[in-house]
Amino acid sequence: MANPLDTDAGSELFGSYEAELKLVSADLTQKLDQIPDLNGEPRKAAITQAERALEEADELLGQMSLEKQNIPSSSRGKVNQRFRNLQTDIDGYRRKLTSLASDRAALFGGRYTDDPSSPGNLSDAQLEQRQQLLAGTDRLDRSSQRLRSSQALANETEAIGASTLADLHQQRERISHTGQVLYESEGYVDRSVKTLRGMARRMATNRVITIAIITVLVILIIAVIYGKFR
Repeated sequence: MANPLDTDAGSELFGSYEAELKLVSADLTQKLDQIPDLNGEPRKAAITQAERALEEADELLGQMSLEKQNIPSSSRGKVNQRFRNLQTDIDGYRRKLTSLASDRAALFGGRYTDDPSSPGNLSDAQLEQRQQLLAGTDRLDRSSQRLRSSQALANETEAIGASTLADLHQQRERISHTGQVLYESEGYVDRSVKTLRGMARRMATNRVITIAIITVLVILIIAVIYGKFR
């Protein structure tokens, strides 16, 4: 499990969304290439599928826009450029799809007329509404799935955060204990220094006394020798 404090975590998640978006873009490109060769109901079905793919691409762009804020500023420049390139590609697909969808003659085939009250157009309108409802249901399902994924990620992040806080609390206790031990050790060092100083003073005193005794003995020996030979 990745640590949320890891600086590469945001970059990995952004890369995952980017890879998924490239797959969606490839599928969208294939659908857009097929639409010009279709008419009537197959064309409408292909346009609906392309619209769903485009909506999924927009959702992925939204997720990437959020995730790139978590990437360190030192790496964000390249990420922003990649994001802008992908966004430009999706905008181009959107314009192309809008152009293809606006060709009503190809969309409705021979049944299309300029009279909005014609039976054929009414049937097409009802079919279009049904397809829009299905597309809306599909979008809702995908959004619900993404919400569940986001909730699971949030719960996982919360659990990792709680574990991190517990670790930090333990480290704080260890640091406090270490500080207390250092404070006690400092007291021991002070007492040891005082003891060594006392020993040094006693050694100096003993040395002076020893020198004085030796001096007196030498003087006495000299006096005795001098008395004998006098």
